[in-house]
Amino acid sequence: MPHRLLKASLLLAVLCAPPAHALTVEVDAPDALKPLLLQHLEAARAARRGEQPDADEVARLRQQSDMTARDLLATEGYFSPTIDSSAERVGDDWRLNYRVDPGPLTRVRSVKLTFEGALTMRGSGLAGRIERGFSLKPGMPFRQADWNAAKVAVLRPLLAGAYPAAQITASEARIDPSEQAADLTLTIDSGPAFFYGEPVVSGARRYPVSIARNLNPTRPGRPVRQQDLLDYQMALEASGYYAQATVRIDADPAQAAAVPIRVDVVERPEKRFSVGAGVSTDTGARLQAGWLARDVADRGLRLKLDARAEARQQSGAAELAWPRTSAGYENSLGAQLKQEDIKGQKTRSALAAAKRTRIRGPIQTTLSLQYQTEEQRIGNVVNARNQALTATYAWTHRTTGRAFFPRSGHVLTLQAGGAAAALLSDTSFVRLYGRHTQYFRVGDTGRLILRGELGSVLADTRDGIPTDFLFRAGGDNSVRGYAYQSLGRTLAGGVASVRYLATGSIEYNYFFRPAWGAALFVDAGDAADTPRQLSPVVGYGVGARYRSPVGPVNLDVAYGEATREFRLHFSLGVSF
Repeated sequence: MPHRLLKASLLLAVLCAPPAHALTVEVDAPDALKPLLLQHLEAARAARRGEQPDADEVARLRQQSDMTARDLLATEGYFSPTIDSSAERVGDDWRLNYRVDPGPLTRVRSVKLTFEGALTMRGSGLAGRIERGFSLKPGMPFRQADWNAAKVAVLRPLLAGAYPAAQITASEARIDPSEQAADLTLTIDSGPAFFYGEPVVSGARRYPVSIARNLNPTRPGRPVRQQDLLDYQMALEASGYYAQATVRIDADPAQAAAVPIRVDVVERPEKRFSVGAGVSTDTGARLQAGWLARDVADRGLRLKLDARAEARQQSGAAELAWPRTSAGYENSLGAQLKQEDIKGQKTRSALAAAKRTRIRGPIQTTLSLQYQTEEQRIGNVVNARNQALTATYAWTHRTTGRAFFPRSGHVLTLQAGGAAAALLSDTSFVRLYGRHTQYFRVGDTGRLILRGELGSVLADTRDGIPTDFLFRAGGDNSVRGYAYQSLGRTLAGGVASVRYLATGSIEYNYFFRPAWGAALFVDAGDAADTPRQLSPVVGYGVGARYRSPVGPVNLDVAYGEATREFRLHFSLGVSF
């Protein structure tokens, strides 16, 4: 009996429950505001979810949506809207109708920024620049999102500079509905100016702490800049000693006079063996192997051994490099054995070199002293032994960052060096070389690349000068449409290196997918023994570009006007 009574009670509850009906929402509002209302009104959300409210729930949704609509319009600068809503039955369902007249748009009438803290006492002009750059100006529409963004932007130059403790201590947007005007006031406290202290390094177990400290681009007592900390972090990760690094400061006003630089590092393994493979139309298939020890003699010295075998050249090299000094210099000693057979010019060479390199921001400089001996043979025409002790200064300015496919910026390299016959050299000469590559952004998916290259060797004769200091042209990174290093002095047995070089290139890339693109290019250039003998040849063609995870892959088909032949240019390399 109780079981039957329970069933009857449940049946009676179902029959007496208020009916549920489907809900639709219609909004009549200006086009600029309608999507906002349809997205956020409670009634519209309930309709999207397919809810079936009863009469009481429809009334609640209607009232709540009325209030939400006013709040939403206020964020867009409409503080005096007229909102009419109604609920009606359509068959067995409900429909809510909203008719929205936003009224006049409120505009900014006045802006007042007040600065406090050390910024007001330093007289740097930063406060004036912030005030002039404030994004909301009198006469502009007042929107809550714009107001929030403007407040964030005010702090950005302070936080990026010497005021990492800066904050907004007061802000007010006073609305005058009768005048549809907004009066904005903002008080910014810069806090104290922060100056660098010493680095405090955590995570250094395997390598000397001095390595991380010496990579610091700042000096104690200098004003803090966020860019310095980013540069420090990049230098740590690029040094080869650390797999990961974070650099920060604690914005504690009590330490502002000498704030410690907090450096956390994750070290790389002490030893590494690597192998790689690749192929290019310049030098053919490539296999290489390398071994690196990063802590020789427990002093952080890096010993690198490298062997490379390609179809047209083979080499083996060893380099011992010291960690960067506190003055920013990196010193190294190296030796190399190399042989190559390119366009009939066969050479075997051995060299020893000492280098000092310094990187400061976008500029890298290298001073090197190198002794090289060489055996050279070109058919039955040339059979020579050359030697030279050369000093070279190289200067590179790079603004492209570390991107595989940069779309803006440039790379400019200038070199000057020479040898004297009185100092372990067969002949005296001066070598000058320059190469400039400029990248321009074209639209959202394109780039334009301009490249120019000039080289000259000033000497009474080319005899006695090792081929590494002379020039030839042609190939993937020179004049496409011509074989690698095929432009030079043509002899019966091959092509010899010469004293002057001039090449140039214009290339357009279009990326129709993030990783895939196409190229159009025109190259021109030549290498000769005198400037008057330079007779540039032209090559042009099309290509494909692929942004692979391990680096760029280029495939070009170029036509050489002088040879009237098509030539394929391809390069791909992978390291393991």
